[in-house]
Amino acid sequence: MGLNDSSPGAMRNGRGLSDQWAESVVVRPRTTERHITVHKRLVLGFALSILTLIIVTAVAVVLSVQFEACGTRDRDETTGEPSSRGPGGSAKLNGGRGERMGEKGDEEVVQPWRNSRLPGSVRPRHYDLRLAVYMDNFTFSGEVSIELECINATRFIVLHADRLEVCWRSVINLDRIFFLHVLCMYVVALHREMKPMRVYRLNVSFDAAIEDELLGFFRSSYTMQRERRYLAVTQFSPIHARKAFPCFDEPVYKATFSLTLRHDPQYTSLSNMPVESSSLSDEDGWLTNHFARTPRMSTYYLAWAVCNFTYRETQTDSGVTIRLYARPDAILSGAGDYALHITKRLLGFYQDYFKVQYSLPKLDLLAVPKHPYAAMENWGLSVFVEQKILLDADVSSSSYQMELTMVVVHEICHQWFGDLVTPVWWEDVWLKEGFAHFFEYVGTDFLFPKWNMEKQRFLTDVLHEVMLLDGLSSSHPISQEVEQATDIDRVFDWIAYKKCCLNSALFHCFQDYLLSHMYSNAARDDLWRKLSQAMRSEGRDIDIGEMMDRWTLQMGYPVVTISKNQSEQLPTYYITVSQEHFLYGEEVSAVTRVSTHENNWQVPLTVAVGNTSAVCSESLIWINNKTETHRIGQMDDSTWLVGNINQTGYFRVNYDLQNWKLLIQQLHTNPQVKLVCIQYHLRLAGYLPQGVPLQLIGYLPEETSFLPWHAASRALYQLDKLLDRTDEYRLFSDYVLKQVASRYHQMGWPTNGPGTEGNVLQASYQTEELQRELIMLACSFGNKQCHRQAVAYISDWISSNKNRIPPNIRDIVYCTGVSLMDEDVWEFIWMKFHSSNAVSEKKILLEALTCSDNTFLLNRLLNLSLTSDLVPEQDVIDVIIHVGRNPQGRNLAWRYFREKWDILNARYGEALFMNSKLISGVTEFLNTERELNEVSESSGVVFSVISRLKMTSDRKWHLGFRKV
Repeated sequence: MGLNDSSPGAMRNGRGLSDQWAESVVVRPRTTERHITVHKRLVLGFALSILTLIIVTAVAVVLSVQFEACGTRDRDETTGEPSSRGPGGSAKLNGGRGERMGEKGDEEVVQPWRNSRLPGSVRPRHYDLRLAVYMDNFTFSGEVSIELECINATRFIVLHADRLEVCWRSVINLDRIFFLHVLCMYVVALHREMKPMRVYRLNVSFDAAIEDELLGFFRSSYTMQRERRYLAVTQFSPIHARKAFPCFDEPVYKATFSLTLRHDPQYTSLSNMPVESSSLSDEDGWLTNHFARTPRMSTYYLAWAVCNFTYRETQTDSGVTIRLYARPDAILSGAGDYALHITKRLLGFYQDYFKVQYSLPKLDLLAVPKHPYAAMENWGLSVFVEQKILLDADVSSSSYQMELTMVVVHEICHQWFGDLVTPVWWEDVWLKEGFAHFFEYVGTDFLFPKWNMEKQRFLTDVLHEVMLLDGLSSSHPISQEVEQATDIDRVFDWIAYKKCCLNSALFHCFQDYLLSHMYSNAARDDLWRKLSQAMRSEGRDIDIGEMMDRWTLQMGYPVVTISKNQSEQLPTYYITVSQEHFLYGEEVSAVTRVSTHENNWQVPLTVAVGNTSAVCSESLIWINNKTETHRIGQMDDSTWLVGNINQTGYFRVNYDLQNWKLLIQQLHTNPQVKLVCIQYHLRLAGYLPQGVPLQLIGYLPEETSFLPWHAASRALYQLDKLLDRTDEYRLFSDYVLKQVASRYHQMGWPTNGPGTEGNVLQASYQTEELQRELIMLACSFGNKQCHRQAVAYISDWISSNKNRIPPNIRDIVYCTGVSLMDEDVWEFIWMKFHSSNAVSEKKILLEALTCSDNTFLLNRLLNLSLTSDLVPEQDVIDVIIHVGRNPQGRNLAWRYFREKWDILNARYGEALFMNSKLISGVTEFLNTERELNEVSESSGVVFSVISRLKMTSDRKWHLGFRKV
């Protein structure tokens, strides 16, 4: 690594020394013999001086070589505080050279490594990164030249590196170098301070392995024509760019990047920008690709890939080239065409919506066999796991298509919210994830208006789901303090993704916000300022920051209770409105409230009143205090009232029992009340008698719309997993079947008539989805006719070897058939799983194998998933989770998870912690006292993660719910 002052006027010490010696050389006159003797002595003394200087110089060079040698991989170096030994050899790390110890602030200035964050005294401006990728032995080597700007005078350069063998070379003005293992930071200490406003250059060379841990620069594989083929791709978010090259790996340190990739010519290389030039080496025939310089961006959005994929391409009206890269057989079959088509439409949609152009000349979509997430929005090179971007229209269901669509919509939105404007720090990750999640519904609604995503599906799939999580004591504020790298993982959850996108006030000043912070960073206060400015321009002087801090800096949400100020059945014009922190069951008194706002929110409450003959227009009330009284209109004992019309606010509403009775009566006649009640209040078990939610379900046989059924089914499945091992479960399941039966028999089953097979873009989407919802409820809760139909479909498939099962219900039929039929059916599905080439079909076939009631088969599947190549590595986690969702496999999966933790941790490493998918999946259905104790009393690495997720608190709510 080299550090050079690139500023004008910089002078190398070596050159200055040569000039001084040159100036000392003069012509001397002849002298006498006496003088000659003196001169001889002088010459001898001078020669001795020169010899001494040479020896001293040689010693210095020998010592300096220790800084120039290549250090071992940094994971083997010093840990915690700096010791007396650096990466390359002996070096004195503490003491001397003007260092002093003072107060904490002084320590962090003099010793910036005492802070877990980078000090900010120097900032990167540009990275020139050159890599050679060796796919034969899964290693890579590289050199990076970082152009630095000094902001504040300092003699320390602190940057990140992890698992790299770093070579240090000719660092001018070097004092010492050491590595902090816990922080993954190198500290380069100089003798003299760098000067503000000067530009320097830091040169580093390094080597590393292409890991198999799904983070950093990792490898993946697939099989084609019985040949295993490999690829390598990056995943740098949130803190893994440091695994691929030394860098300033925090979001705020944006810079430009010039990347060069050298590799075997049988592979193709991709990166954020287009290839600017290519050349083949005359010596070894290797290909070198030079990619164009990127815009300013954070390190975790840099990306590259080396693969032998092929592609399809299209181009937008504005000239942006879009390519989808995937396995050659997937491209040949057209599995990527759908995603390519909607991406083209989405780029145009977002440009028009945000009024900000897409910034790059191209956008590549890369479908990889395995990835730690559904997708990653690298600027210009978005990476997707195959199941979230490849669509086979002949076998894919509409629900699979919808899920895939929303993932693509989400990632394309990130090209603006995330790539172009990036959160300053991870505590505000919701500034990108919340916007992108909101636009999953806006963008999908643009693509397919008949799906009714933005107006109704958003409520059932986002609002209700996040309110369930946010009503637990294990919830947290949207904005969380993030001090250590280990804290970053926990901010990527549904609270960050879903909660913040529920207040429509956030989505009005896109253009100004994006233009003000493009190619830079933003924090929540920047957004609040833009929103306040927008409000003032409309004549409304509202402090958005004060209002929104109550929603983002404290956990949870309020339950607003509305009651009429009425006595002795006399008319009244007033209502009393109160708010309190909503928490489930026993957690209300147990939770520790940490908030500067004393759990008080500013609530925009819409209220409407009515009776059997009329409904009054709604009115808006702002609730600022714990209890308030408001005048809204005349009411008597037959007048009902309803709050939070169309569920536009993020809070629950409760009423007295008399008002609930009036509302239940209105379910059959008033669609406005119907939507609110069935979708919003079904889960208020902690605030209502248990019978009220079940009474709300009682009107379902008359319901003909998909959305109320969809909302009801989500709530019913929550109750199902809580009650399925109780004495009351039979009564519960019989009650559900009674509500489902009439509508199920009326809707019937879909058929594959001529020309309908594989058509996933049918006009009757809502009808199709309602039919699917009813079949799923009927089969799940044990409807005999539903079971017979599923068995008949499977039997016909086996006997004819032709799959006539409609794609939209295949997952339901497969799972039901496997659970009811014998081992031969399981083997048949296992065979079809291996023979199918369609990604969506393989997914539901594998999930169907986990539905068996035979614990021997479930255990066999679990063992095969880890000990053989028969189950793809990226699917192992899903197998364990789905076995855990099977009542017969719940304890099996939990025990298997604990026994095999070391293997799972070794295979998936940090990626497992980041998405917490497996941990939450195997504990999702643990709800007995014994299981709760097992989780609570467990210890070790894996169980510390469970403790961090506060799973025990959630289970207490389940237990309390069961006791009602």
